[in-house]
Amino acid sequence: MNNKEDHFKKVISHAKEYGFVFQSSEIYDGLNAVYDYGQNGAELKKNIREYWWKAMVHINSNIVGLDSAIFMHPTVWKASGHVDAFNDPLVDNKDSKKRYRADVLIEDYCSKIELKINKEINKGKKRYGDDFDLTEFISTNKKIIDYQNKIDSISKRLASSLENENLSDVKQLIEELEIADPLTGSKNWTDVKQFNLMFGTKLGAASEHSTDLYLRPETAQGIFVNFLNVQKSGRMKIPFGIAQTGKAFRNEIVARQFIFRMREFEQMEMQFFIKPGTQNKWYKYWKENRLNWHLSLGMGEEKYRFHDHGKLAHYADAATDIEFKFPFGFKELEGIHSRTDYDLNQHEKFTGKKLRFYDPEMNESYTPYVLETSIGLDRMFLAVLSSSLIEEILENNSIRKVLKIPSVLAPYKAAILPLVKKDGLPEIGKKILNDLKLDFNVFFDEKDAIGRRYRRQDAIGTPLCITVDHQTLNDMTVTIRFRDSMEQQRVNVNELLPLINKYASMKNWLNKL
Repeated sequence: MNNKEDHFKKVISHAKEYGFVFQSSEIYDGLNAVYDYGQNGAELKKNIREYWWKAMVHINSNIVGLDSAIFMHPTVWKASGHVDAFNDPLVDNKDSKKRYRADVLIEDYCSKIELKINKEINKGKKRYGDDFDLTEFISTNKKIIDYQNKIDSISKRLASSLENENLSDVKQLIEELEIADPLTGSKNWTDVKQFNLMFGTKLGAASEHSTDLYLRPETAQGIFVNFLNVQKSGRMKIPFGIAQTGKAFRNEIVARQFIFRMREFEQMEMQFFIKPGTQNKWYKYWKENRLNWHLSLGMGEEKYRFHDHGKLAHYADAATDIEFKFPFGFKELEGIHSRTDYDLNQHEKFTGKKLRFYDPEMNESYTPYVLETSIGLDRMFLAVLSSSLIEEILENNSIRKVLKIPSVLAPYKAAILPLVKKDGLPEIGKKILNDLKLDFNVFFDEKDAIGRRYRRQDAIGTPLCITVDHQTLNDMTVTIRFRDSMEQQRVNVNELLPLINKYASMKNWLNKL
C-alpha cells in the first residue's frame, strides 16, 4: 500500500471514529455509495455551505438565492437533454464481473503517465537545485514531451469518440493501451455501453393514475425554469445570478472513493445571466473569482489547478474544472461552464413561453447567455477533511492526530475545559459557554484528564481550547491553547469573544476575498 492509499484509509477511518461520516443504514449492513453525516460532519458541511453562500450571494449585490423543488415536471428533463443524453459509458470485465466507467479507466491511465512526469520533474529539481527552471525543463526534456504528447493524444481521441458516440473505438482504445481491471489485472472486457443515470419515481396514490417523475440529477434546471420569476419579482438587471444549494441524485453504477462519488449528493451552483457576446469576459472573471474563494481557505495553492475540457458539451463554448489534489490524485472539485443560451432556448421551445430579458437601454429583448459555476459540497467536504488530517510525532515520540481544518469551517470554534470538576470551575466554564454560544458553536467538556481532552478537540479540528483553572477564580483569566501550534497564552475572559472572532469569524475570512 502506498502512502496516498494509506492516508485515504486513515481519512475514512477518522471520519467515522470522530462523528463526521457514517455508512448509511450501517446496522443493516449499509447501502453502497450512500452516507450519513454525523454530528461533527453536519456542522462542517453546514459551515462550508454557509461560507459559499455568503461569498456568492451576500457579497454580490447582483446575485440572489433560490431553493427549488427536487421534483420537477418530467418534460423539464426532456428539454434539458437528460432523458436522451445523460449517460455514462460503462464497460464490464468478464472475469471479475466488475463494472467500470470506460472514460475513467482511460483517465486513470493518463494520471499514471502524469505521475511519471512529476517523477522526472523531481529528478530535475534534485539535479539542478537553485538553477532549476520548471518551464524550460518541461519544454526541453524529451521524456516529459513524449509523456505529455501521449496524454494529449489519448485525451483527444477519447473526447472525439465520446462526442461522436463511437463506443467501439473507446473499447479499442482500452485494449490498445492494455488497460487492466484494477482489482484482478484481467484485460477481458465487454463492449462499452451507455447507461442513463437518472433515478425514476412515480407521483400519485394509485399506480394506474400516477405520473412518471425523476429525482433531479442537478439543481441547475430549477434555476433556469425560474429565470423569469426571479428576474421580474426581484427587478433584476443583466448581468445577474441565481444561486442555490441542494440535493441531486445520480444512479452511479461505479460510485467509489468514499464520498467523492455518491448516488445522493449536494451541489452548490450559481447561474449567471449575461448579455450575449460578453461570455469570454465573464468566463475569465468567474474562473479567477472561484479560485480565489478556494485559496482564501489557505489549504495550499499547489493543491489546485485548472483543467480545460478537451470535449465540450454541445451547448458550451468554454468549460474548465478546478481540480483538487485528493489522496487519490487531482480530481474535479468545481466546474465553470459557459453554457451560451442553450438552456433558456430549450425551455422556450418545449413550453412555448418566452424566457427573454427586455433591455430598456437597448430597447430590445434577447435570450441571455449563462455562465455557470457548480461545486460539489460533498467533494469540498472531502477536500477539507483529507487535506486537514495530520499525524504529528511529538517530542515524547507520541503521535498527535489533528484536523487542521480552516478555523472558519471547524465544527466547534472553541472548547471550554474546566481543569477539574470541582471548586466552582465547571460553573465558571458554563458561564463562559453561555456568553459565547450565541455567537459561535462552542463545546463544553469536563471529563478525563486535560491532555486527553486536548487530543479529542485536536481530532475534531477545534482551533481553540479554553482552560478554566484555579487562577481563574482569582483574576478571571483563562488559558487559551492553539490547535495548530499547541502554544498557550493567558487572557482575560472578556477577551475571548474578540479572540475567537479574529480566528474563526466568517467576516474576517471573507475579507480575504
